[in-house]
Amino acid sequence: MSQQLPITTSYITLGQLLKEVGVIDTGGMAKWYLAEHEVLVNGESEDRRGKKLFSGDSVTLADGTVIDLVDAE
Repeated sequence: MSQQLPITTSYITLGQLLKEVGVIDTGGMAKWYLAEHEVLVNGESEDRRGKKLFSGDSVTLADGTVIDLVDAE
């Protein structure tokens, strides 16, 4: 399953993305989620909730969902 997430700023953090797509309820859950589940950013394993994500980046969640970041129009 793949989806696009438009961003209006130059970047968002991985923790913000997880909250935005509904994987976690609060920003504080991001650290726990990343410790318990494998998340890939552009094909590389990532566990930093503060990792900056830019338009063009791709995030793959543990359940196989792929989220592509795009510029908001």
